[in-house]
Amino acid sequence: MKNRKHVICQIKSGSIAEELELEPGDVLLSVNGTVIEDVFDYQYLTSDDFLVLSVQKKNGEEWECEVEKDVEEDLGIVFENGMMDDYKSCSNRCMFCFIDQMPPGMRETLYFKDDDSRLSFLQGNYVTLTNMKDRDLERIIRYRMAPINISVHTTDPKLRCRMLNNRFAGEALKKIDRLYEAGISMNGQIVLCKGINDGKALEHTLRDLVRYLPCMESVSVVPVGLTRFREGLYPLEPFQKEDAREVIASIEKWQRYCKENYGVHFVHASDEWYLTAELPLPEEERYDDYPQLENGVGMLRLLITEFTEALEAYSVPEEKERIRKLLGENGGMRHRITMASGFLAAPFLSELARAAEREFPEYRFEVAAIRNDFFGERITVSGLVTAQDLVAQLKQRTLGERVTIPCNMLRMGEQVFLDDWTLEEVENALQVPVTIVKSSGQDLLDSMLGIPEREKE
Repeated sequence: MKNRKHVICQIKSGSIAEELELEPGDVLLSVNGTVIEDVFDYQYLTSDDFLVLSVQKKNGEEWECEVEKDVEEDLGIVFENGMMDDYKSCSNRCMFCFIDQMPPGMRETLYFKDDDSRLSFLQGNYVTLTNMKDRDLERIIRYRMAPINISVHTTDPKLRCRMLNNRFAGEALKKIDRLYEAGISMNGQIVLCKGINDGKALEHTLRDLVRYLPCMESVSVVPVGLTRFREGLYPLEPFQKEDAREVIASIEKWQRYCKENYGVHFVHASDEWYLTAELPLPEEERYDDYPQLENGVGMLRLLITEFTEALEAYSVPEEKERIRKLLGENGGMRHRITMASGFLAAPFLSELARAAEREFPEYRFEVAAIRNDFFGERITVSGLVTAQDLVAQLKQRTLGERVTIPCNMLRMGEQVFLDDWTLEEVENALQVPVTIVKSSGQDLLDSMLGIPEREKE
């Protein structure tokens, strides 16, 4: 085991660590006499109600701190390295890998391929299991770290080796059996490639994965993302309308079977399938409380539901009057707002905009669907819209008072776009304020109306 220094970079206000007078720059040496290898060890060992922490202070002194706390209560320590170890890079060469389709010249972190089971637990990332050693698997089972999110793609060992371009990829499927036998919660993902793992191969995979219920809690099926930067890569083709309808028919058949036999729908199609197929989105009940939102499963349905509920609450006469007083008069003029979006969500946002205008006729909302010239027009999600495309296309429009953009256009926790433009640079280029919309329907409506964050309560 590597000898690592787990340096503290932040102490949360009001936390146990603050009471212990720990500080940034201190180093955590051990918990209950055990040297910490990585975040798995830390999460497991600090979950007890009594701890003995060994800490090296910035001045070189070593402290021993006894802690009594509630089980699972957080200590309030943030480390310089959130993983408390090196990140594990991917050992596959998947035929559908999005990172291989990135253009040159972007920031270095965008080219890093992770395949780390610890990120699966911490951040919900999906792992192929090819990087997972027996020791990693044993620690997951011993520590009961769950859920583990698995990029399955196919349960045919030979086909999986071909798709991941890794001769161990088929053998790695056996790790699912061990997780299942240990009762570890899992979620599965299938990136579907036309003519490769769809059709009969998809049927075979779904039939196999149903056997892992209830430990395998859900499975998402998403279409492969294809950018214009695929020279020298496997010649994959995009799914067309009829292809998408066949995929949906297969998924919905298995949903009916799983609901009847297990009480859950289990397998879910991402929103893109329904848009490509030109079919209505499933009703809310079919999403089983949205276990795969991060994979684009049910995001639009949830947004519509939350927005509709928020609009109904604001439509009460007393609430309407409160909002109008809060926002003030506009000299009898309409508020004009531009709502930027990827092509995927734009039609739905337009419907929501018209609904909002009916309740608040003093507003005019224009939805701007941003074409993805950077990655190619086949990429339609807002999370891959660059500032360059945003600015170039919005400059051609009359924008009104301000522009709203979804938060997933920005790097998590920062006001920086995928192509390293800052929010300030975009505002300067457009000469209007840009409002960031959080993920919920309530946040969307509040941003459209211009309700300040502090006034939402």
